[in-house]
Amino acid sequence: MFFNKNDTKRYLLQLHHPLSCLPLLTSCLHSINGPLQKLNNGSSQILSFGSYMAHSVALATLGLTKPNQIQRPKILIAAREVDLLEWKGDILAVGVTEKDMARDPNSKFQNLILQKLDSKLGGLLSEASSEEDFSGKSGQSIVLRLPALGFKRIGLVGLGSVVSSTIAYRTLGETIAAAAKSAQASSVAVALASAEGLSVESKLSAASAMATGIVSGTFEDNRFKLEPKTPTLKSVEILGLGTGPEIEKKLKYSEVVSSGVIFVKELVNAPANVLTPGALAEEAKNIASLYSDVLTATILDVEQCKELKMGSFLGVAAAATNPSYFIHLCYKPSSGSVKTKLALLGKGITFDSGGYNLKIGANSSIELMKKDMAGAAVVFGAAKAIAQIKPAGVEVHFIVPACENMISGTGMRPGDILTASNGKRIEVTDTDAEGRLILADALVYASKLGVEKMVDLATLTGACITALGRSVAGIFTPSEDLAKEVLEAADVGGEKLWRMPLEESYWETMKSSIADMINAGSLDGDAITASLFMKQFVDEEVEWLHIDMGGPAWDYKKNIATGFGTTTMVEWVLKHSS
Repeated sequence: MFFNKNDTKRYLLQLHHPLSCLPLLTSCLHSINGPLQKLNNGSSQILSFGSYMAHSVALATLGLTKPNQIQRPKILIAAREVDLLEWKGDILAVGVTEKDMARDPNSKFQNLILQKLDSKLGGLLSEASSEEDFSGKSGQSIVLRLPALGFKRIGLVGLGSVVSSTIAYRTLGETIAAAAKSAQASSVAVALASAEGLSVESKLSAASAMATGIVSGTFEDNRFKLEPKTPTLKSVEILGLGTGPEIEKKLKYSEVVSSGVIFVKELVNAPANVLTPGALAEEAKNIASLYSDVLTATILDVEQCKELKMGSFLGVAAAATNPSYFIHLCYKPSSGSVKTKLALLGKGITFDSGGYNLKIGANSSIELMKKDMAGAAVVFGAAKAIAQIKPAGVEVHFIVPACENMISGTGMRPGDILTASNGKRIEVTDTDAEGRLILADALVYASKLGVEKMVDLATLTGACITALGRSVAGIFTPSEDLAKEVLEAADVGGEKLWRMPLEESYWETMKSSIADMINAGSLDGDAITASLFMKQFVDEEVEWLHIDMGGPAWDYKKNIATGFGTTTMVEWVLKHSS
C-alpha cells in the first residue's frame, strides 16, 4: 500500500493530534504486513519481509528501536601443559580451595603450586592473601599486578571446600572473565592448585565448566547502546588438566553450549518492542535455516491455531495487537534410526502486563516482564546447540507458544471460560496466571507427537521464588525416573534445581463450580497448583516434568538474563543419545 496526495495531506493534519493518527497508521501497517509462505506440510513460515512487518506495530509506536549488529570476537580456548612460571600473557589465574590455602608454622603455603608461585614473587602472594583475608572460600578472589614477569597479573580465585562441583568450576570461569574484563586483558591462563589429585574425568569436566563460565561471563549485551564496546579477551589457555583429543572435544562442546547460553541471554534481554512473537518466530526460522540438515520449522498462525482448537492459548493472545505464533522446531538425526523421542516446551510470553489482573505496585516488576519468555529462549538455545552437536538416535521437538498478555476490548477477562485443545473447559480466575494457559495447549500438542518424555520450562510463579529464592529452580513431576534424569543433567550442567512436591490433594482448590477447573486458586502453594493444572493436559502415557525457573532466569543484581536452564536441557537430551 502507498500513500496518495490526499492520504499524505490527511496524515500531516493528523500529526497535530497524535492519537488521532493511530487508526490510519494501524491500517497502513496491517495492509503491508507480509504474507505467510506455505510449507509442504501445510504450516506457515514467515518470510523475511513479512516477519519484520509482523512486529511493525510495536516498532512503529515504540521508538523504531533495532539492535546493533555486533560481530562478537571468538575466544580461542586451548589446553596446554606448561610450567606456570613460563607462561606469558595478561592474567594467570589459579583456582584454589580452602585446603590449598593452608600455611605451615612459618606462614608459608603448603600447596606445592602456591609455594612455587609465591617463591617467584618473593612472598607477595602469601602477604597479599593474608592482608585481604583471602581464604579460598567460594566467591573470593584477589588479583595482583606484577612488574617484569611473563604475565602481567596473577589472580587467586576461591573454589570453596569442595572441588568436585561443576558449579564451582563454572563460577571460577565467570570470576576470571570479570577480572579479564576489568583489566582489559586479551589473554588469560587458568590452572588449579590441586589438579594433581583429580581423576582424568574430573579434569575434563573441570576444563569444560571453566571454559563455559569464561565464555558466558565475557559476554556483555551492548546491542542497544549507542557506542557498543567490544570484548578484549581473545584467548584462554587451560593449564595442567591434560592435552589431546578428549579435552579438545570437551572444550569444543563447551563452545557450542556457551553459544547457546549467550543466544538465550540475548533473547531474554531484548525489549518487548523488539522481540515480539513475530520476531521470536523469525528467530526459530533462522535456526532451522542454519541447520537445515537436521532441523525443520513449523510456524502456526492464529487461524491455524483456531483449526487445532487451541482456545487456552488463543484466549491469552486475544488482547494483543502483535500477532501470535505457535512455534515447533523438530530435530532429527541426519542418519541412523531414532530410538527415543523427546519434547522441550517453553513459555513464550514476550511481554506480560498481567492482563486485566494488571501487575501493579512496587513489587510487581512489570518493567521486567520482557523476561517472561525465558523458557522459550532456553528451548531455542538448546535447539541451536543440539543442532550443532548432532546427537544420534534421538528425535527432539522444541515447542513454543508465543504471544503477549495485554489488555484491550478483545482481551480475556476474569470469569471467562476457555476451551483447551483437549476439550477441557477452564474458568479464568486470574488473567495474570497466563503461562499455564498457553502451555496447556502446547502440552496437548506435544502429547500427540508420539514423544516418550517431555520437559517444560517457564518463568511461571512468584511462589516458587518465595520457596526457593532466586538461585534455584523448582521441578515438579510424577515420574521418579525423569526427576532423576533431569537432576543428574543439572549436576553435570552446573545449574541448581530442587524437586518440589506434586501434592495431589491441592487439586481440590482448583475445581470450578461451572467449568472443569479454574486457572488459579489461592496463593498458598501456587507453584504446586500451577503444576497440577498443567498435568491435566499431559497424556498419561507420556513422562512429564515441569521446571519453574522464575528466580534463576534473571540476575536481579546485574539486571540481565542468566541463560539458566540451557546446559541442563542439552545434557538431558544427550543422555538419551545412542
